[in-house]
Amino acid sequence: MAYWLMKTEPETFSFDDLVKAPNRTTFWEGVRNYQARNLMRDDFKLGDLVFIYHSNTDDPSVMGVAEVVKTGYPDDSALDPKSEYFDERAKAKGQSPWVMVDVRAVQRMKIPVTRTLLREETSLKDMMVLKNGSRLSVQPVTPAEFKKVVSLGKPEKL
Repeated sequence: MAYWLMKTEPETFSFDDLVKAPNRTTFWEGVRNYQARNLMRDDFKLGDLVFIYHSNTDDPSVMGVAEVVKTGYPDDSALDPKSEYFDERAKAKGQSPWVMVDVRAVQRMKIPVTRTLLREETSLKDMMVLKNGSRLSVQPVTPAEFKKVVSLGKPEKL
C-alpha cells in the first residue's frame, strides 16, 4: 500500500463535499501537472490511502483520509470546452493526456492537522508538503509520515 496527499481548495471541492458525494466517492479531475498526472497514472493502486489537504486557506490542513477505489483513467474534462479543466491541446489531439482517479472518503480528522502543526512535528520535517516551492497537487507520503499525521488528527471512521 502506498500513501498520498492530494491538495484541494475547499471553496472548489472540500473534504465535506467528498463526504456528501454518493457513496462518499468521486472522481479526482482537473490535475494539470505532468508529474502529478504520472503519479496518479503509474503509481496509484486500489486501496492506497490519501490525505485530503485543504490548500490556499489561512490555515492549510489535512482534513481527512480517502481510499483509491478506481485507478487512473482518462480525464475527459480536458476535451470539454465548457469545463474549467478544458485543454485546447488535448482537444486538438482528440484524446486526453490527463488522468483522474476515484477516491472514497473513509475517515474525517477530529483535529484538522494544520500546516503549523505539521511544521512543529520534527519527525515530519521532510514531508513534501512542507518544502518551500512544493506546489505539486499530488504528493507521496511515507508510511511513517502517514502514521504520524493520523496520530495527530485522531480520525474517526465515516
